[in-house]
Amino acid sequence: MSTTPHQNTTAAGGNPDKASPETSGQSGHSPRRGLWSMAFTELWERYSFYGLQGILSFYLLYALAAGGLAVAPAVAAGIVGAYGGAVYLSQIFGAWLGDRLVSPQHMVLSGAIVITAGHVVLAFAPGFAGLGIGLVCIVVGTGALKTNITSIVGFVLDQNPDGRYRDAGFSYFYMAINIGAVVGPLTTGLAQNELGFHYGFGLAAIGMVVALVQYLVSMKHLPERARIVNNPLPPNRRPLVVIVGLVFVAAVGSALATGLLRAENLSTVVTVAALLAATAYFLTMTTSSAVTSDERRRILGYLPLFLASGVYFGFLFQKFTAISILITERIDLHIGGWTFPVAWITTVSPLAAVLITPLIARMWNTMGQRQPGPVTKFAIGLTQIGCAYLFLLIISEATGDAEIPLALILLFMIAAGSSEVFVGPIGLSLATKIGPKKFRSQMVGLNFLTLALGSSLAGLLGQLFTAINNASYFTITAVCGIGIGLALLAGRGPLGRLLGAGLER
Repeated sequence: MSTTPHQNTTAAGGNPDKASPETSGQSGHSPRRGLWSMAFTELWERYSFYGLQGILSFYLLYALAAGGLAVAPAVAAGIVGAYGGAVYLSQIFGAWLGDRLVSPQHMVLSGAIVITAGHVVLAFAPGFAGLGIGLVCIVVGTGALKTNITSIVGFVLDQNPDGRYRDAGFSYFYMAINIGAVVGPLTTGLAQNELGFHYGFGLAAIGMVVALVQYLVSMKHLPERARIVNNPLPPNRRPLVVIVGLVFVAAVGSALATGLLRAENLSTVVTVAALLAATAYFLTMTTSSAVTSDERRRILGYLPLFLASGVYFGFLFQKFTAISILITERIDLHIGGWTFPVAWITTVSPLAAVLITPLIARMWNTMGQRQPGPVTKFAIGLTQIGCAYLFLLIISEATGDAEIPLALILLFMIAAGSSEVFVGPIGLSLATKIGPKKFRSQMVGLNFLTLALGSSLAGLLGQLFTAINNASYFTITAVCGIGIGLALLAGRGPLGRLLGAGLER
């Protein structure tokens, strides 16, 4: 799923029917209770997050008479792209805080409270003030919650010494994420369609309140490791952190006040921030004396895949920018006397990824050592999403200036969404496999930066969509997707050798 911070790990192994964490016989805190508590907390958090994201673009784009804010398409694309990118970027800081300053348990609690406040503001405060305050709260709160709740799940599963249960436990956890990510937009989209946008935001707020209550009830069942700071920052360095934080807030405030930071350039700013963060990650790991020559070769081999993954997610996340604009302008949503909920269209993409994942995972397991390598899988994903845009180019041109039938845009969503199984989970699996021993968590963090880069890039692409004609735009995206896919396929040999340097075959 797009996800992701929401990658599906079914393919990683671990049959829940055969290796359930519920069977743990460990004393003390029950892994079963802790796991399910975190899973349901995350389910409702993802329900609220994707429930909002499913209708956010249309809230910006729709006319005032339809309950929207009537924002210009280019501005709307910039806001949505920057919001998505900022959500993923903030998780880097949340992970650092949860490791150095505040315990993961309290980071998750604080994050849940702030996210809840953001959704409540969106539900009840109309206009741009409510939008700005609500989205900022969700960005900050999600940064605090996401990586730390995943760490807590790891702590919970560490209580069971049998490593087989770990994969099964994470499969349950990500299953909850997928359920929330699909059900959220379905329900908020229906509420928006029948009652209005703020009712949809209200449903998302209710989902987050349920997540907060669920977490408060479950806190006492969490392992002790969730209550301590793993790698505490020395007291003499804490004032520096406070100063840096204040300087950052002051800089952002000044940029907003002077007009340097505007809705139109938000996606550009976040894209640059994501690239700078990625550069810092790559430089830190490749120049460290703790990294061996083989590990350095693997990092260099990952660089092209990192860039390709960022572009891929930029294409995929256009469902919230360019494709949302296309839907509002050219898609006929009427089925008889009923209007198809607009948010349901974008939900088809992650639903397709969820449904196809078990089939592809079974195919990989059946092929065993004969399955294609990660570079080839990336190539398949890029080529497939490029072909999806080629299909969109054809139907866009074939219909001329007329409305595009709903069934055809749904087919495009299925083709684009199902391609994620070849990129998202593969990138996460690769990062955990090839990362240097001393920088394993940083390698996973670097992989998640592809989502930040993709989200902000989708905003920039959405702005490009408003500046050129549809045929030119879809031609560019189709050619780029297929071209990058074919380039990866051609270079799979050298890249594969770099990625496998020093690893057992």
